[in-house]
Amino acid sequence: MSRRKAREYAFKVLFQVDQVAAEPGRAFNYLLMESDLPEKDIKFSQQLIQKTISNFNEIDEKIASYASDWAIDRMPAVDRNIMRLAACEILYLESVDSVIVIDEAIEIAKKYGGESSPAYINAILDRLIGDRKQSDRKG
Repeated sequence: MSRRKAREYAFKVLFQVDQVAAEPGRAFNYLLMESDLPEKDIKFSQQLIQKTISNFNEIDEKIASYASDWAIDRMPAVDRNIMRLAACEILYLESVDSVIVIDEAIEIAKKYGGESSPAYINAILDRLIGDRKQSDRKG
């Protein structure tokens, strides 16, 4: 459960960065003020935040390529940032099981997103994983 909390914290920071150009470190430290997150999960959350932010453009391009009906900047901010976070894990963190990443993204979407958010996020991330598996087989 603490890994989910770490992901939620990362999502909240990404959301703030996206919406109000918050400084990631300060936003994260603010969340930690009332937290009992274990040190290993703090490090995991920080890694997710840093990797996602440093790869925003590539992640957004990937998401946009699967969301033909929506431009990335027209998507609901909650959905966009949940997908960014999950896509980062899938693309850049080798030790993570993609199925778990999608499940966690869906649970976060149920908590913070709209009624259609979980299904939409699931569909986009499934396509990302499918293409990744296909390119892994070719490579």
